[in-house]
Amino acid sequence: MFLCVAGFFPDGHENECVQFELDVAPEFNQAVLDRVGWSSLEEGVRHGVVALTATQVRQIESVLGQPIPSDLDICISVFA
Repeated sequence: MFLCVAGFFPDGHENECVQFELDVAPEFNQAVLDRVGWSSLEEGVRHGVVALTATQVRQIESVLGQPIPSDLDICISVFA
């Protein structure tokens, strides 16, 4: 299982395809899970796709050391 951060155009945009996708490296899983409030990947599976707040996005950006677009709606999910 792995964490995936994805970004979509805001609601109402005609293009509903994924515009940004980032698979979280395993060594960052726990730090990202902590930012989302999940205790494990299994808990993330139960939640499905979850929208992230702007604060969570910036925190995850800091953990990963990688920018995440601020003009998209960002969500997180666990893929098995």
